[in-house]
Amino acid sequence: MRDWLLKFLRRCSSNSDNSSQVPDSPPIQNKICAHGNFDIEEQQPLTDEKCVKDVHVDMLIHRKLITKEIVTLGLFLGPIWFASEYCMNAALERTSVAITTILFSTSGLFTLLIGALLGEDSINVVNLVSVFVSMAGVAMTAYADESVSTTSSNGSHSFLGYLFALLSAVTDGLFTVLLKKFAGEDGEKVDMQKLFGYIGLFSLVSLWWLVWPLTALGIEPKFRIPDSAQTVGVVFANCFAGSFLSDYFWALGVVWTTPLVAALGASLTIPLAMLEDMVIHGRHYSTIYILGSVQVFLGFAIANVSDWFTSKSGLQLLNSLKRLFIPSPLHNLTM
Repeated sequence: MRDWLLKFLRRCSSNSDNSSQVPDSPPIQNKICAHGNFDIEEQQPLTDEKCVKDVHVDMLIHRKLITKEIVTLGLFLGPIWFASEYCMNAALERTSVAITTILFSTSGLFTLLIGALLGEDSINVVNLVSVFVSMAGVAMTAYADESVSTTSSNGSHSFLGYLFALLSAVTDGLFTVLLKKFAGEDGEKVDMQKLFGYIGLFSLVSLWWLVWPLTALGIEPKFRIPDSAQTVGVVFANCFAGSFLSDYFWALGVVWTTPLVAALGASLTIPLAMLEDMVIHGRHYSTIYILGSVQVFLGFAIANVSDWFTSKSGLQLLNSLKRLFIPSPLHNLTM
């Protein structure tokens, strides 16, 4: 389905590009011929050589990775993904859900900074505004939820929990940017099913032994096999819906949009869960929580607008609005 959708979008884009071409424009060859036969004989081999080099470089950049390269990429990204997931769960064990959620929301900021360093994104005012608006919304919802919660009133907060939450945000931002960098503009370079399959395989095969030193150091409790069928069912259901489906669709969001949009889009679970609770369970939320959810959605929308306005269509719209609201001096003279 993903491949069909990409082919459909590219076909529509190519049709629009062909229709926008000017038919009366003179060919490039005629311009070269204007310099005379002697120039053609000397310049044509150089032009052909340059075209061949450009085509070769373009093929190397946009070629699809083979299975061996996907295996290597999965081995490289696997530990980063594992570190992000582990640090998040370790932070939840050592501090409250509200603090963990607030600190993890900084992943949008780290994604923007790392993306700018690796050339996958640009830092501008609109992107910064979208990040801080989303972070403020997450903070409002987290503290509103904490104020009415009875399970988080024990005050069990630790510096180690804060550190784990920040490390989870940093590694999540790094994983997001690297995934976009290696997958290509539309994910055409990597088969996402194979990549995540190898990431899960390497995490299972090569990182399971960490439970022994972590248990010996007292960081992790003693491992126990689930003793009931209900617990096993909950674990498998969470693995399928909470890990497999959510991570796969999130990865498609990364390669189809930008790392920043995908990072801020992960926080949309807050307003969507609020709407589901209100409609299905009839739950009521405080004004602070509702305003915070609106801010989370607003930050995501601003990030999408920033990405859209940097494209060609956004610039065309800005020029049209400029001509509409700021008439030219020549137009004023004719009036």
